[in-house]
Amino acid sequence: MRSLGKLAILPLLFAGAISAMGCDDEREHAAPVHPIVGTWLVHDPNAPFPHHLYVFNGDGTMQQANPDAGNARGSDSDGKGIWVNRGDRIEANWVELSADRTTHQYTGRLELTMQITVQGDSLSATESAKLFDATGAPAPAPETPKPLRGVRLTLP
Repeated sequence: MRSLGKLAILPLLFAGAISAMGCDDEREHAAPVHPIVGTWLVHDPNAPFPHHLYVFNGDGTMQQANPDAGNARGSDSDGKGIWVNRGDRIEANWVELSADRTTHQYTGRLELTMQITVQGDSLSATESAKLFDATGAPAPAPETPKPLRGVRLTLP
């Protein structure tokens, strides 16, 4: 009777081994993750408040955030956009909406196009900006001559 009990466990061990093999197979065939994917602490010397967080998602979307109080004139703390792989660089385009701090009225949007390169846990980027007023008409855009630098957020 004791040997029968030992034999009963064999199907469970076999099922566990087969399940583990299936998990390894899934990892081997998973699509590689692009190096830009992740969360980045970015310094943008062209911005009113230079410290930003960027998140690049695997589906080609991205977010940008910085403290709302970083710009004394207007509220412009959050941006959303897209990115694509262009081979030797990444191209991103994102939009940030702005509001007047006193009147709480929409004042326009900033559209940024970026050319990004990633090397390990570091990124560098150049950007060009377009500014639009509340009616959607083009407005004088800020100059963006200095490159951005970023480091990937990692676990300790």
